[in-house]
Amino acid sequence: MAVLPFRPRLFFFGPKEEDMRRGGRNRLMAWTGTPIPYKPGKDDLLGATRRVGAVIADGGVIAIAGEGRIHASESELWPLSDGPAYFALRSRVPIVPIAINGTSWIPFRGRVTVRVGEPIEAGQRPTRDAVDRLTRQTWDALYALLRDAPDVPVPGRLGRWMTEAFNDWPEGSREATLAAGAAHRTVPD
Repeated sequence: MAVLPFRPRLFFFGPKEEDMRRGGRNRLMAWTGTPIPYKPGKDDLLGATRRVGAVIADGGVIAIAGEGRIHASESELWPLSDGPAYFALRSRVPIVPIAINGTSWIPFRGRVTVRVGEPIEAGQRPTRDAVDRLTRQTWDALYALLRDAPDVPVPGRLGRWMTEAFNDWPEGSREATLAAGAAHRTVPD
């Protein structure tokens, strides 16, 4: 939010509705009034699509973490979900890839780098092939922005505490997330 313009208003897709009160990051987003929470599963797909479409129709911008997770390594990129591509194609708005580096640890007075890529046009109908193609283009653009990012050194006690306070590790701990990331370090086909 710090590097993007104040207008148009920025919203965040997610987290899951039941996760809104868990983790410092989710509570902070809930406090700002900017999340578009969703319920996983096909029963909320139509509702989530309507909420996203309404924000875009009102001139808002939506940030979507296409991987749906945090990382313990700065140059890691897992496969993207097809939701961002589907929403972009359905609303006929471009995807702007943004890579944020420097947050795998949150050191006191640390540096966060934000790289913004070129917009990727999404003017087609949201067919399966179009969604897959746009998802792959987005992955390629994001990976180009972060593939050479150096890892953040382990900070002092305050930085380690802040990292744990704001991160809800998908695998349950930083160590388990590092191990899972090592298993996914290859570039997808």
